[in-house]
Amino acid sequence: MTLGPFDNLRKLPDTPVAGILARGNAKLQTKLDAAKGASAAEVLAELDGKGALMDMMQVLAHALPPREAIWWACLSGRDVAAEGTPPIEAAEAWVFKPGPETRIRARQALDTADNEDDTALCAMAASFADGTLGPGELEDYAAPPGAVGTAAFGMALTALFHDEEQVEAQGPLILARALDIARGGNGKIAVEGEATP
Repeated sequence: MTLGPFDNLRKLPDTPVAGILARGNAKLQTKLDAAKGASAAEVLAELDGKGALMDMMQVLAHALPPREAIWWACLSGRDVAAEGTPPIEAAEAWVFKPGPETRIRARQALDTADNEDDTALCAMAASFADGTLGPGELEDYAAPPGAVGTAAFGMALTALFHDEEQVEAQGPLILARALDIARGGNGKIAVEGEATP
């Protein structure tokens, strides 16, 4: 069976999306007709047919591997924040070089971010990437279920609704980035009207 734009999402697991969402403590708003064992690609195709953009973003946020989900969150963060925003830079550093040092930097960026800085979600995702609350003593404590996916979804929603006049244009762009990442790309989709380097 061909799924058109949802074929070849090689970064997504073959496991049923129902299990992925359950482990992430995530629920879709759209009633699915797909079988319980449906893959992420099959569910995405159905949701696309139903115009359920936010549910598609929810599926991708939880189905993408942590590194890819965090990169997608960083791309969304760059839509709403100035260059040099510490939580985004720390999360990107972890994406480029996952390890204790960059994870410590992500946790520090999370801990020092302003309460109103939504890009802290990027640093939170990187800090929780290995399933714990962070590096050092925090490794003794499990992160909340689906923490990375929830943070990535939250950052995508922030970017989606950042400018209410641009929601219709921004939604397809955010989704296209995630699908490109799921295919193994870098998610850097050109904005309509911009020159591509």
